[in-house]
Amino acid sequence: MPFSTHRPLPAEIKALQDSIEAKAAEYGLDFFDTVFEMVDYDEMSMLAAYGGFPVRYPHWRFGAEYDEMMKSYSYGLSKIYEMVINTDPCYAYLLTANELADQKLVIAHVYGHCDFFKQNAWFSKTNRRMLDQMANHAARINRYVDRFGYEEVEKFIDRCLSVEDLIDPHLPFATPREEVARQAEQARKRRETAPPGDRFEAKDYMDEFVNPPDALRERDRERKERDDASRDARHFPERPERDVLLFLLDHAPLKDWQHDVLSIVRDEAYYYFPQGQTKIMNEGWASYWHTTIMTQFALDPSEVVTYADHHSGTMATSPQRLNPYKLGIELFRDIEERWNKGQFGPEWDACEDRVAKENWDRKLGLGREKIFEVRRVHNDVTFIEEFLTPEFCAKHKMFSFAYNDASDYYEIASREFQKIKQQLLTSLTNHGRPVIRVLDGNYRNRGELLLGHDWGGVELRQDWARATLTNLSELWGRPVNLETIVDEQPAIMFCDGGEFDVTPKGPRIRRRETARRGG
Repeated sequence: MPFSTHRPLPAEIKALQDSIEAKAAEYGLDFFDTVFEMVDYDEMSMLAAYGGFPVRYPHWRFGAEYDEMMKSYSYGLSKIYEMVINTDPCYAYLLTANELADQKLVIAHVYGHCDFFKQNAWFSKTNRRMLDQMANHAARINRYVDRFGYEEVEKFIDRCLSVEDLIDPHLPFATPREEVARQAEQARKRRETAPPGDRFEAKDYMDEFVNPPDALRERDRERKERDDASRDARHFPERPERDVLLFLLDHAPLKDWQHDVLSIVRDEAYYYFPQGQTKIMNEGWASYWHTTIMTQFALDPSEVVTYADHHSGTMATSPQRLNPYKLGIELFRDIEERWNKGQFGPEWDACEDRVAKENWDRKLGLGREKIFEVRRVHNDVTFIEEFLTPEFCAKHKMFSFAYNDASDYYEIASREFQKIKQQLLTSLTNHGRPVIRVLDGNYRNRGELLLGHDWGGVELRQDWARATLTNLSELWGRPVNLETIVDEQPAIMFCDGGEFDVTPKGPRIRRRETARRGG
């Protein structure tokens, strides 16, 4: 069991779990075996601080997050009702202080998550035995602490964690690097054993005349000199690499224990990344099913007010931030309604009669089938791109808002659908974090690292960039450079330990509108 103070479920809660599990399966949800455990709020906060895994390696960050959550709970600002981790079997935690209606809601919500974990394509490459892997990671880091001292190991972990999001979320779905290397080696051998590419075809008796041996040898010598010069320059990688951590593991001058710690941070970053990619969908799907199961099966009449109060609190929205629970559940409901009524396809798109669209109902009944398909193949970006419609934005009063320098206040910037959608997509792409790629591991032929920022209209915060580049230069062991945009102008950020500099390198560019989402 993942939690050392595991307590068996009370008989009443176990009976609820069994009945709700059976109902969830009856609706078509398909999930791993799910183990529920009862914990108090102090234990729940500790679990949340460790990302659901109390067996993780020790680090001050987890203690800081625990302290923040406990203070927020003590001041009545927030409360964690449940937690579930993506493993096989899934482990979920219930608060001992929850009312019975809350326990039902949480159990139903958890089965929605567990179905999503198992069925969604973006979770298909995650390690389902991560509980054991986390324990193994902790044991290895504890050995390094014993050997090299806590401060040295913690300082190195700090550097690694500052760059933990510099990974490639698509890499798990790509051809394994070992296979790519094998194919490249085979291609090289084929080139070496094949006749020169500049040899002309000719009959045997004409070959020496058409392809003079001296000319061929001279061309081979020139080709070899070019290849040697290219190897001496040692510009690598051949193409930009988004997985910066993997590049560091392959090429940075790390000690053995440092290499292992960085690989641990990278493994855990890849485990958690799909959860960030699907936050809106995952919470929306779980909320859809807890409302369905509660209102159609599990809810006792005496619990209606409690359920309505707590559910509405979860779904509450504000102009200051996006509520993934609310947006997710409403989009799934909208998709279900549209596919039930046939509000999709060329005929629907071509219809310009507002009254006809409002009364459109082909009675196809395809909604439930469609939302199961959607939860299987999409992530948040494709979910929003595919299914967010002008009608949905108008119905839910979605808008974008931006900072007004004159009034020193955030205010509504636009109610235009495309601007709302674009801002939402921008905020969701790569979790709203910058996309950084390795461009050259031997920049200026001096062993410096050159990175490139995929600029999408939002400039980097220089204080954050400086701190990150400082840690990267410590990991790389040489200066680090970053191509980016500063004050609307292409620039190079340079960092060598404590030295940091920004050098403009081109003409000014046109400013793109950047605003925050709301609604």
